[in-house]
Formats: sequence, structure tokens, C-alpha cells
Amino acid sequence: MTETASPSAALQARRRMRLTAVIVASALFMQNLDSTVIATALPTMARAFGVDPVHMSAALTSYLLSLAVFIPASGWMADRFGAKQVFRAAIGVFTLGSVACGLASHFAPLVLARVLQGMGGAMMVPIGRLVLLRTVAKSELVAAMAWLAVPAMVGPVIGPPLGGFIVSYTSWRWIFGINVPIGLLGIAAVSLFIPDIREERPGPFDFFGLLWSGLALASLMAGLENVGRSVLPLSASLGLLAAGLASGLLYLRHAARHPAPVLDLTLFRIPTFGISVASGTFFRIGIGAVPFLLPLMIQLGFGRSAAASGAITFAAAAGALVMKPVAQRVLRRFGFRTTLLWNGVVALLLLGATAAMRPSWPLPAIYGLLLSGGFLRSLQFTAYNTLAYADIPRPRMSAATSLYSTIQQVSLSLGVACGAIALDAARRAGGHPLPTLGDFSAAFLAVTALSALSLIFAARLEADAGAELSGQPRRLSRPPASSYPVRAPSPAPSLSAPPQEGD
Repeated sequence: MTETASPSAALQARRRMRLTAVIVASALFMQNLDSTVIATALPTMARAFGVDPVHMSAALTSYLLSLAVFIPASGWMADRFGAKQVFRAAIGVFTLGSVACGLASHFAPLVLARVLQGMGGAMMVPIGRLVLLRTVAKSELVAAMAWLAVPAMVGPVIGPPLGGFIVSYTSWRWIFGINVPIGLLGIAAVSLFIPDIREERPGPFDFFGLLWSGLALASLMAGLENVGRSVLPLSASLGLLAAGLASGLLYLRHAARHPAPVLDLTLFRIPTFGISVASGTFFRIGIGAVPFLLPLMIQLGFGRSAAASGAITFAAAAGALVMKPVAQRVLRRFGFRTTLLWNGVVALLLLGATAAMRPSWPLPAIYGLLLSGGFLRSLQFTAYNTLAYADIPRPRMSAATSLYSTIQQVSLSLGVACGAIALDAARRAGGHPLPTLGDFSAAFLAVTALSALSLIFAARLEADAGAELSGQPRRLSRPPASSYPVRAPSPAPSLSAPPQEGD
């Protein structure tokens, strides 16, 4: 390419990046809108199905668990059948699952429909992210993630008030119907604008790896979901946990022998990836509990309507939306390590302060707390989601995306489960038939304390970690990404060589 053509080519590449990011974000918008709408509607749906409001967490965790189980297959599916085809089909499956949720007549069919939605979502999120990672230069990755995040965050902003309005003035079933036109528009946009990206010779699919990892995740999450609660007997919950641990050990043995496991655990040898995953997992556990605890707290603890709850809880998502345009400047100024440490401290303090919210608080104080908390939590997520890929060679992006997305969804599922367990434990300790305001406060403090463990891992980052992404100076002594010991990208002979220096 000539020098005179470079500025024009760079401008076109930037426009393609923005267009691709916005289209991918539209699918995330639908997913995030669905998650926040259903969270606001949980108390009303509990009354309609005649179940305990605390047990309605299964409507959230079943979806998140389905994501975690099927995400590991997303990278291979994209390479084998093409990102465009799989992404488009995933939107269709998610839309069909939404229709099934709206038609559910009992709680069990609703949970099964949420699993179907999760199967579609499992392909939408990582494949959309994979398209960006394979087409965007590392120097523009922070900007690409910001473009990806802004439309996606609109869903959580409008979801709570929209869900509250629908539940208060129509039927809760319509909260799933709004996904249908969005899904149809998304399918059309993908067909017209998303490039077809795939590997020419993908390796064989690791079926047994998916089986063992899926059994491990499903059993562990189902067991944890029911620990200390009356949905299943205690013996059944302990049996599920034991089965999950056994399946996990079998997967570890399998992965050590397979040339291309569905979840490549050798990626943890890359420090920026391993630390980002470890620290981000604990942080997400606390934040993952918020969409479950906050709407219930406002409706059951404050005694507000679903519409009033939605009008309040949207503030956290609005704060996240405001943050996205400044993420790149913050990371360039302070770097990843400093941002994750000090922003994490303040974000967790604000999460803990949610426990002190009371109906007597003036609305500006509640909005201020939720807005600032959402702002800082979103900055933390942007840093985690970008840093994880700082030193991943391009041939390993597919495997890294599958592994990172799986753990991300597991941590959010753990957040809902831990929030429900903490709330139920506080309720039982107080002998309350329904959770009281004090029970919600105890639950918020419990998940905040658990999330504080994220700071221990963030402190282990090197001072210049992710410098190539943030734009800060990088120490020459740090080894290049290609020097980290990582499994070869494929058993196929032409792809088995380790990535070269420029990858």
C-alpha cells in the first residue's frame, strides 16, 4: 500500500470498525434489554406463577448457565461455518426463545425457554466480539470496545423503566415480545454488512470436552443455585456439586491430552489474560447480583411499584452509558493497573453503600449513588474486557474469546446465585416469610465483600500491563506476547506452528 493511500485506507478501516461494532452491539442491545426487563418483572411473574420471589432467580441463572455451557463451542462454530452464518442463526434462536418465554404457561416451561434463549446468546456475544478482535488493530481495540459497548448499554438504560411500564400497565408476557422486531432487524443487518470470517482449516470439534465442561458448569451452578433453599433437597444439591467437581476433574484430564480442547486452559499462562480473568471473575460476582437484588429491594423492601422500580434502577445503566466515551482517555492517562485498583476500590465502596439505601432517602441521592456506581463499574468492565486480549496472538483469539466469555458468564451466574443465597440466608436467619429491607442490606454487603477479592489479583498486574492498548510507554524488558507458552492453535499441520513475532 502506498503512503498516499494509507490515510484513506485507515479512514475506511475505522468506518468499517464502527459499523461492525454498532451491528454487533445491536445484538447485545437486545440481550441486555431482555435481561434488565425481566429483572424488573420478576416479582410480578412470581405472583403469576405462584412461586417464591427469591426462587425466580432461576429465570436469570438458567439463561446465564445456558450461555456458559454453550459458549465454548462458539469459536469452533465460527471457524467452521463462518461468523456471519452463525451470528445470524444465533439471533434467530434468541428471538425464537423470546417468543417461547412469552407463551410459557408455567414456571418450568419459562426456565426451559430461557435455556433456549441462552443457546442463541451463547453464539451472539463471543462471535460478535471475535469479529472485532480479528479485524481491529490492537491500538484501536479500546475504541472498538467503546463503540461496541455504547449501543449495548442502551438496553440496560431503557430496560428497567420499559419493563416496569409493561408490567404495570399491560401483561408481563409483552416484555419478551419486544425482542422480535429487534431480532428481525438484526438478522437483516448481519446479512448485509457483517463480513464472513472463518479459519480455512479449523481443527476437529472437541465433543467430549464440551460434554465434560458443560456437565461441570451445569452441575456446579445448579447445585449452588439450590444450596440452603427448598427448591431441591439438600442431598440433591450436594450431589449436583459433587457431580460438577467430578466432571471438572475429568475435563482437566481431557484438556491436558487433547491437542485443541474446547476450553484452552493454557491461555492462563499469559499474565494479562489470567489476571484479568481472575480479578474480573470476583468483581463480576458482586455486580452480577445487582440486577437480581436491586429491583426486588425497591419493590419488596421499599414497597414501590414495578414502574417506580424501573424508573430508579435504570440509573445504574445510565451511569455506565455516560462512562463509555471517556474510557480510552482514562486508561491512557492512568494505565490498566492503576485504573483497576483504585477505580475498583471506589466502585466496591459504592456497591456496599447500596445496602444503606432506604425509602426515606431523597431521589437525587439514590440516583446519584446508582449513577456513579454504574459509571465506575462500567469503566472496570471495559478495562477487564480489553486487557484480557492485550497479549493474545491473533491465531489464539478464537480460543481466548471462547474461554473468556464462558468464565464471564459463569461469574455473572455466580453473582445471581450468591445474591439469592445471601438474601435467602438473611431471610431465614430473621425468620421472615418474605425478604425485608434489612435482608437486602445484608445480601448487598455479602456480595460486596466477595467482590473485594478482585483487588488482590489486580494488584499483581505489572505497572505497564496493556501499554500497547492504553497508549502508555511500555518497558522493553517485558516479553512479547508470542513468547508466552501457549498451546498450538490447531492440530492441522499447516496451523500447528507457534505464532510468529508479528501476529
